[in-house]
Amino acid sequence: MYDIQSRWKLEGNVLRYYGLRNQPDMFKNTVKPTKKQKMIIEKLPCDLAYEEISILKNLIGVQIVKSDDKKAIPSSFDEATFCKTCIANDFMIPGIEFDAEGKCPICQSADRTKNLKSIVPIMNTFPRSKKSRFDVAVFYTGGKDSSYLLYYLSKVLKLRVLALTWEIPYISEGAKKSIENAKEHLNSVEFISRRVSNDDLKKIYNKLYALSENTCACPSLAYVLFYPELVANKVPYFVAGNEPAQLLGLYFNHMAPQMAYMFSQNKVLNFFLNIGRILTFHPPLKKGQFHTLATMKQLAYGDSKIKNLAGYSNQLVYNICEAIKEAPNILTPLKKAIRSSSWSGNIPAFVQVDFDEICGGVYEWRKTKDTIIRECGWVAPEELDKGLHTSCKIEKCKEHSQFARFYHMRSTMIPFSALEIAIASRSNHISRTEALAELKASLGFSLDEIPECAIMREYIRQ
Repeated sequence: MYDIQSRWKLEGNVLRYYGLRNQPDMFKNTVKPTKKQKMIIEKLPCDLAYEEISILKNLIGVQIVKSDDKKAIPSSFDEATFCKTCIANDFMIPGIEFDAEGKCPICQSADRTKNLKSIVPIMNTFPRSKKSRFDVAVFYTGGKDSSYLLYYLSKVLKLRVLALTWEIPYISEGAKKSIENAKEHLNSVEFISRRVSNDDLKKIYNKLYALSENTCACPSLAYVLFYPELVANKVPYFVAGNEPAQLLGLYFNHMAPQMAYMFSQNKVLNFFLNIGRILTFHPPLKKGQFHTLATMKQLAYGDSKIKNLAGYSNQLVYNICEAIKEAPNILTPLKKAIRSSSWSGNIPAFVQVDFDEICGGVYEWRKTKDTIIRECGWVAPEELDKGLHTSCKIEKCKEHSQFARFYHMRSTMIPFSALEIAIASRSNHISRTEALAELKASLGFSLDEIPECAIMREYIRQ
């Protein structure tokens, strides 16, 4: 008796793998069978004649196996196999493979990915702006990472910071208190907030829920709201507060190639890009400005067809872009700001601070929390062990929906938090013991629906 190996699925004319394979096959997740092979595969599971086995020869042993060799998929952490060096396991990432040493592909790729720090340019210091009353701007959620970034820019570098907060319906009580406390502790920061009307937000959330089974639109919708503000205030830099594990997760989710992490350093590509702008009477772009325009244009006009054809579509952002179309009026100021800034060159550069580097080598979550509690009055979430995504009540819902969709092979997107906590434990941002405690107590990796999902649905149905 033969069958399709677990996590492989026949979709149209392609066999697709839902998982993370060992090196060097990590991203080789599709195989196109011949017409004869497809006809046989469609019959499985069944016994095969010698001639059929011969036709399937190149697939036997990997995609097609004897039924007794079909891998079991764990249904809990207790049944899972864990990586020997990080917290990755085959329950939260079903289909993840391990090599002979028991290492997962994330750890197998440690040397290859050590220099993949950010898909936007890295800047750890900033000049004083002569054209604006702000030196930098930050999207501020009240969470761990954005609070640390705000502390670093305002207290360590002593910059004039514009902190931008999108008032989401699901902001946690801890994040609310953290924002209010930051206003008292950080004197060189100006805080502004915006909210989307309930009518528009429900239209967006309903569409997003239909596409993604959750309503998380951060930070994309915040960018839509605040880009006109940045342009109007001539803010020179918009600084991202993503921790290193989040940025590298894009690579392992096959959403950003290695080249994307090196683009800002590629002088040849940037030269030809600016030649094109000069020929069309646009001012040349400075470091980080291309990334700003690309991000904002994607939100205003939809996903890049070139990127999709290259196989690096970000399903998460694509779904958000589709959902925003349900309330097109909120895009009008964004499109106007894109046009005016592109012509004038007054484009806030999208850059990233290297948290590892500014922390002396390793961005340790526990030390970070101690710093922002002391310096910013940060309020930790009720789940004290929680280090990932500390500002929102529905983070567990997002994790659960991404996990359930991937587990049941309805989406090829690996849950972001699964990758992030595995990378964080590999990189010593969090200890293995702390990571395991957070996995079991604070994250949404459950096959049963979690209670927090009711919060999300209740807002939509009101």
